[in-house]
Amino acid sequence: MKRLTAMTGTYPRTRALKEHTVTSSAVELDFAPVEVAQRGFKAAVRELAYDVTELALMTFLVAYDAGKPLVLLPFAMNGGHHHKSILCRAGSVLTAEQLPGKTVAMRSYSQTTPTWVRGILADEYGVNVRDVRWLTQEGAHVEEYEDPAWVTRSSDGSLEDLLRTGKADAIIAGSGITGDDIRPLIPAPQAAAAAWEQRTGVVPINHMVAIRREVAEDAETVREVFRMLRESRAVAGEPERSGFGELRPALELGVRYAHEQQLIRKRYDVEELYGAARAALAG
Repeated sequence: MKRLTAMTGTYPRTRALKEHTVTSSAVELDFAPVEVAQRGFKAAVRELAYDVTELALMTFLVAYDAGKPLVLLPFAMNGGHHHKSILCRAGSVLTAEQLPGKTVAMRSYSQTTPTWVRGILADEYGVNVRDVRWLTQEGAHVEEYEDPAWVTRSSDGSLEDLLRTGKADAIIAGSGITGDDIRPLIPAPQAAAAAWEQRTGVVPINHMVAIRREVAEDAETVREVFRMLRESRAVAGEPERSGFGELRPALELGVRYAHEQQLIRKRYDVEELYGAARAALAG
């Protein structure tokens, strides 16, 4: 039996896998003691600490662009719409179209949620990413990556502090920021997201599963890992979100956004990102 090191967050969809309710006679996954996946991302891309790992989509793309020996499996761990993720002061009359020349703060420029938000702002509201002053609190998970010239590091407090004190005109945050003095920048964000999905056919992907390139050369291993991921999700009763065809629209758009925003140097074909796993899972 092949034993592989693994890292994912703990969710209903991974519980059966991490508790070894779902198993394989060919592959054993030895999970790192990580509950929140983001805490394992640096080790995954800087130390190549895991054979199989959950990764934020943009972390994977930046790592792939830097030459890290990782490829994707066609399994979306999580995702969702991000029209709601850019916030401004409730008393502000700011609109998305007025963002050029303004200051927008986020945790990291290479973070996946801000990348989706910036892409939506560009496509839907005509905002050129270079015309906004982007403030970040930290750098990328991938050590080799350097933020573009239009990004500035800030140490002036939390995202909420930056917004409430006026040091930022808007902030991008995935969740956890609420208050009567804060509102979504995009009006009726749920309706806007639904209309966007209908036009584009895309539900954004936040996290996927990656595998070391050398491990992906073993077709049986790839098939067993993929099977176990899907079965663990099925045990949780969650809807399927995997497969090359289903994930292609979101991945293609994510790659385009990453390239346009200078996270990656090349606009990769989605098929390339799977490496040998593509042939292993063909048909």
